[in-house]
Amino acid sequence: MADKDNQKLDRRNLLKAAAGSFIAWHTPAVFSATTKLSADIVKAPRPKLVWVILRGAMDSLHALLPLSDPDLMLHRKRFVASVKEDAFDLGGGFALHPAFQELNYLYKQKQLIPVVATGSGAKTRSHFYAQDILESGLPEMDSDSGWLNRAVEAYQGESLAIAHTLPLGLRGTQLAKTWYPDSLHPASDDLYERLEVLYKDDHVLSERLAEGLKNRQLLAGIKRLKNKYSFPSLAASCATMLADSDGPDCAMLEMTGWDTHQNQIGRLDRKFRELDQGIAMLRENLAEQWGNTVVVVTTEFGRTVAINGTKGTDHGTASAMFIAGGAVAGGSVQGRWPGLAEANLYEGRDLMPTSDTRQWIRAILSQHWKLNGAQLDYVFPTIKTMGSQLIRPVSKSGAAI
Repeated sequence: MADKDNQKLDRRNLLKAAAGSFIAWHTPAVFSATTKLSADIVKAPRPKLVWVILRGAMDSLHALLPLSDPDLMLHRKRFVASVKEDAFDLGGGFALHPAFQELNYLYKQKQLIPVVATGSGAKTRSHFYAQDILESGLPEMDSDSGWLNRAVEAYQGESLAIAHTLPLGLRGTQLAKTWYPDSLHPASDDLYERLEVLYKDDHVLSERLAEGLKNRQLLAGIKRLKNKYSFPSLAASCATMLADSDGPDCAMLEMTGWDTHQNQIGRLDRKFRELDQGIAMLRENLAEQWGNTVVVVTTEFGRTVAINGTKGTDHGTASAMFIAGGAVAGGSVQGRWPGLAEANLYEGRDLMPTSDTRQWIRAILSQHWKLNGAQLDYVFPTIKTMGSQLIRPVSKSGAAI
């Protein structure tokens, strides 16, 4: 008996080493069979959702410049002067950083909503705890329950994290998958043929092998960028898997490097370009599915309004979020601007949050995935749905109008 168990373990380890295109599944065993059956019932194209989390706290005042605020130059003359002339005018006194060419294009196409002065609900300046609160979506962080997992459970859908390990946002009772490019040499076709013979009597391994080979074939056709681990490359792979007819309903992407305590101007220029190119890769590789997709970009908190002594900014409170996609009713800056006068700053140093990131996501889940009140309360139990129309009306064919 022990020999048979060891053989099964050897097979599983061999499969893991064979190809990085293979997806890892994460779920308590008690849920695995029933959840997969419910996901297989619906085959018609369904609305897609992509969540991008920017880890490290993005400085929204440099991404989405409030040029009409008279106090901006008092706090940030050096930063503003570096980008003001080339920034993209959004109307209403706001402008996008010039690195955001794709976001500007989407805004003109009415497929982007920048939201100002948003907070994650985390009353902390700790990156890690604030990210946990953002991913959990609960008033008290639960490391075993992420808001996106609860949403997928309510939607009875399938999810994918582009990550080495399952992030908190997708932890929970619903089946979840992870994928990340490997660093191994490509395996030969002969090896896969041998594995198919080896696994023919093992339903689980045979199914995983077939899925891995399908993803390998899917990803072979995408445009190759120099660094396969870069955010644009990961976004391209993510979109390709989402766009497949049997692809997941949602995905979670993460991007690090936003903690800009020093030399912020140059560092953020590079990070903004990388993020912007990643959004472009999502649009390009989702292809026809882009019109059925919403991309939500959030961060755990913002930065201080004032510049520090090392030409950067420190941990703050409010930031901004971006809602993009062909399904989005965009073309306007949303959220209430609190102002940068000293009396309006949070604790005398930060941009004041005037809305909660979860409010906007809850509205998206209501309008895009059509979750009802009880389902929305399960995802975000302490948050109320806002009335803003964020999603375009949908035609009978399922495409946004």
